[in-house]
Amino acid sequence: MISTELKSHFLRLYQMAFSDDNFDVLEMKMLYHFAEERGVSRAELDAILVNPSHNSTVPDSTEEKISYLYDLALMIWADGKVDPDELVTLKKYCLKFGFLDENIPELTSFLLENAGKKLPKQQLMNLIQE
Repeated sequence: MISTELKSHFLRLYQMAFSDDNFDVLEMKMLYHFAEERGVSRAELDAILVNPSHNSTVPDSTEEKISYLYDLALMIWADGKVDPDELVTLKKYCLKFGFLDENIPELTSFLLENAGKKLPKQQLMNLIQE
């Protein structure tokens, strides 16, 4: 059974892919990759995207919030560029996840800079814990 939190995450990733009005095949490949990393099959992901009938939830732990936001940053970079609409969407998700307004510019810069370098998520998490 896929948790509501994880379903919400996939829907946010899907929304991010569409936020620049240009849904790229690389973004869809990345979405399937994120699903595979979490043990979700292509069919299960397709069902989530086609029938998004659930309540949206955000992760509880700061670590999980950063992990999910980093996935969003990676999704932004999937087509090789950061669109202004994607940046606005990432900032909105940071706010929705409970981060303070004054910390969001630095957080989004950090996430996008490292996503642009394709830094593995575990290395990013290690940087945060230093």
